[in-house]
This record gives sequence, structure tokens and C-alpha cells, in this order.
Amino acid sequence: MMRSLFYILSAMMVIGLAFWAYHENYETQEAQAKAEQLQREISNARQRLRVLNAEWAYLNRPDRLRDLADLNFDKLGLLPLQPYQFGRIDQVAFPEDDKLPVLNPVEVSNMDEEAAQ
Repeated sequence: MMRSLFYILSAMMVIGLAFWAYHENYETQEAQAKAEQLQREISNARQRLRVLNAEWAYLNRPDRLRDLADLNFDKLGLLPLQPYQFGRIDQVAFPEDDKLPVLNPVEVSNMDEEAAQ
């Protein structure tokens, strides 16, 4: 009687472990498929970024921009910068720091009291 109960419990454990292994196997395959899909998406995004960077470099060539500025001079009114248009650093007016007065100070920590003791 005890031996047959042991065999039945062992068989149930083996079936349970087989089901668990089967389930884990398919979850692992699903996770791997998802990781491969993400890698493909990352690769596609990097490829699109390389294309966009190439287009940006192509569109921002200085000779192309100069030609466009010449073609659209009447509309834009762009002129080349001259050295006299630049100033020295001491001529730049920097804004002053606007500090608001502290009317009611608030104690945020008792660190000062511990340090004093």
C-alpha cells in the first residue's frame, strides 16, 4: 500500500515537472522571439538614423546653403557677417542675479545643532 502511494506520488511529480518544463520552454522561446524582434527594431532604427544623418549632412553642405542664400537673397535679405558686427566680452551686458530676500527662514534639518554639540 505504501509503495503504490509512493509510485503514484512520484508519477504525479514527474508529470508536474514535465508540465513545468514544457511551460518554461515555451516561455523561453517566446522571450527569445521578443528579444530578436527588439533587436530587429533597434537595427532598423539605427539604419533610419544613419540615413537621416546622411540627409542632414547633405542638406547642410555650406556650398548648397550659400547657393540657396544667393537664390533667395531678395526674400531673406541675408548678408555675410562682418568683423565689426562682433563685440568684446566686456561690452556684453549680463543680467544681474535677482535674489529674493529671505523673510522667514525655515529650518530644514537639525544638522547644525548636532554639529554644534
